[in-house]
Amino acid sequence: MGDSFGHTFRITTWGESHGGGVGVVIDGCPAGLHIDLEDIQGELDRRKPGQSKITTQRKESDTAKILSGIFEGKTTGTAISIMVDNQDARPQAYKHLKEIYRPSHADFTYDQKYGFRNWQGGGRASARETIGRVAAGAIARKLLHQLGSIETLAWVEQIHDIRTLMDPTSVTLEQVEASMVRCPDQEITEQMIACINKARMSGDSVGGLIRAQVRNAPPGLGEPVFDKLTADLAKAMMSLPATRGVEFGLGFDSVLMRGSEHNDRFHTEDGRIQTDTNRSGGIQGGISNGEVIELRVAFKPTATINFAQETVTREGVSTELRAKGRHDPCVLPRAVPMVEAMINLVLLDHWLRNRNKKLADLEG
Repeated sequence: MGDSFGHTFRITTWGESHGGGVGVVIDGCPAGLHIDLEDIQGELDRRKPGQSKITTQRKESDTAKILSGIFEGKTTGTAISIMVDNQDARPQAYKHLKEIYRPSHADFTYDQKYGFRNWQGGGRASARETIGRVAAGAIARKLLHQLGSIETLAWVEQIHDIRTLMDPTSVTLEQVEASMVRCPDQEITEQMIACINKARMSGDSVGGLIRAQVRNAPPGLGEPVFDKLTADLAKAMMSLPATRGVEFGLGFDSVLMRGSEHNDRFHTEDGRIQTDTNRSGGIQGGISNGEVIELRVAFKPTATINFAQETVTREGVSTELRAKGRHDPCVLPRAVPMVEAMINLVLLDHWLRNRNKKLADLEG
């Protein structure tokens, strides 16, 4: 059950980090959407490993193969299946971890839940699982743009204690992709690269914050109570590996404000009701209000580090572990397309769920 996400637009990811491959099955995509393989591959290329010296040196082309659901360049309305082969898997490199629990990894918890675990690079707990999400998110992005020019854009706002103060409304995709760390601020980019390299050279890792915006989001997306847009977006973000928190609008800074300071007042401009400010982050009562949707996601430092750490074996015997293998000293540069993908999956799911909420929709 935990491998599927969504209601109307629903995905199921499969595969493991050092198995034969990974992929996704997508249900609920309307027929007739024009999809080029490049639409999917472009997003996978943003996520793939080995992009630079500050990411894992695992070499994967992450080439997408469409197995079903797309014919002559258009979606058929049936299940879409996409697969990516693992070409640089090295399962035996993890053999020494078969009986040892890595600190802050899923080794111990998976063992406690299932009584058995795939010790080859983390199995389903590996970030390689997100390939399926990014592939599905590319399709969701294409459909959202066609439905309403909805644009989702994410970027690295902070790494460790280095943060950009760049105006979020001025950030462009071109600025983000011009940066090795996917930070639109070129001056801060250099400081972030130095920070990551310092951690990498010492065998350590760093975390940070990703900021995301949804521009041109229509009002009315989200359900009452348990399926609020904020709730589903928060679940989507927290389902990503290494996430530790999510906030909307002013988020936790709101606790320092009074209601008179935090409220977004309404006015009418050119016949459209809108707010003077956007402290709520474009969502009120769990439903989008037509303003820019704003959120930030916190990522912890990568758990795999080249430091000698005390831990225990499966039998509870104390031992010392120094991690081997290939890993990201900072996950944030590659996590940007993952965040965008999950946002797009949630938005499209709510868009499709919203089509039968009014009698006029059914009569039309």
